[in-house]
Amino acid sequence: MNILVTGAKGFVGKNLCAQLRNISEGKARFYGNIVINQIYEYDIDSTEEELEQYCKDADFVFNLAGVNRPQNQEEFMQGNFGFASKLLDTLKKYGNRCPVMLSSSIQATLKGRFGDSEYGRSKRAGEELFFNYSKDTGAKVLVYRFPNLFGKWCRPNYNSAVATFCNNIANDLPIQINDRSTELELLYIDDLVDEMIAALKGEEHHCEFEEVETVLVESGRYCAAPITHKITLGEIVNLLYSFKEQPSTLLIPEIPHNSFAKKLYSTYLSYLPKEKVSFALKMNVDNRGSFTELFKSANCGQVSINISKPGITKGEHWHNTKWEFFVVVAGKGLIQQRRIDGDEVLNFEVSGEKIEAVHMLPGYTHNIINLSETEDLVTVMWANEQFDPERPDTFFEKVENK
Repeated sequence: MNILVTGAKGFVGKNLCAQLRNISEGKARFYGNIVINQIYEYDIDSTEEELEQYCKDADFVFNLAGVNRPQNQEEFMQGNFGFASKLLDTLKKYGNRCPVMLSSSIQATLKGRFGDSEYGRSKRAGEELFFNYSKDTGAKVLVYRFPNLFGKWCRPNYNSAVATFCNNIANDLPIQINDRSTELELLYIDDLVDEMIAALKGEEHHCEFEEVETVLVESGRYCAAPITHKITLGEIVNLLYSFKEQPSTLLIPEIPHNSFAKKLYSTYLSYLPKEKVSFALKMNVDNRGSFTELFKSANCGQVSINISKPGITKGEHWHNTKWEFFVVVAGKGLIQQRRIDGDEVLNFEVSGEKIEAVHMLPGYTHNIINLSETEDLVTVMWANEQFDPERPDTFFEKVENK
């Protein structure tokens, strides 16, 4: 299959082409049996000859090219409608009736705050051009009205509030919000790319209905990505500032699977300047070694790194409710546990050569001993709750009562 992507250097185009290359190179195998031979990347610096060749050979076209920040209003129609017309005429020239996707916008509804949008009018004109092209040629067209988009590689200070907020907050720049209660409908770039690949496979999603000139028509006219998120500007900014504080608090915000917060966090990280990509952690060092907290979660505890010098024993305490995993990743050690009202000692020899997780049981006093005379013992420790200095659930008692 040969795929033509116009606007290949834009935000959506770059992300789509990257994933198409992953598919063609056998790196992304979870989309099923898709064979991609050529990815034709067309953009403003491409030649007329290239467009001719691409339109002749393409088996599917993603038309992402467009203008959204021109110097003059008339450039909207020229850049959006004009290029769409040129693309379709070139496909006609070669009798190529392959499926063609068009990236339109919710502004094409020309409703509400979009009622006087020149950009929306140019997008609406492009839509009608595609629908008429389908009637004339029988070719399949897929028209998507995208809401606000966000994700990695989106240009800040252009036409995405999320990109601007991410960039400015990551780089300690001021932001401006006129109304924190303004709600946006947002589509994440990876969800959009997944939908584009579904369209490539003939598995595109359609709107349940679409309002055209105040009349509800049946589904099938427009396509849509099935996952979007509605959230206010204030909620977006609050999340971003909590992400910014993570290196100092070590607190990972709640980012459930497929949630907006998870996608926004990934987006935010893509705007970090080099000097913020790494950050120092506080190492609590003494003559026994060190203990360093890595990160914390409001509901899922914390992870730490413990380093014990040769021959050192650490621990010798127990918890009522708190429990932990000890995972030795380097060195050789012995973990001991004893129920505080009993005498039996449970011994677990552990090593970085055979990584395993050992539960620290509630009501059992426990320790960890570095058995080496020369090497440090490195242990990853996960606890089911953060340490609370006001109410520490930690009580000293030796494992072996001698």
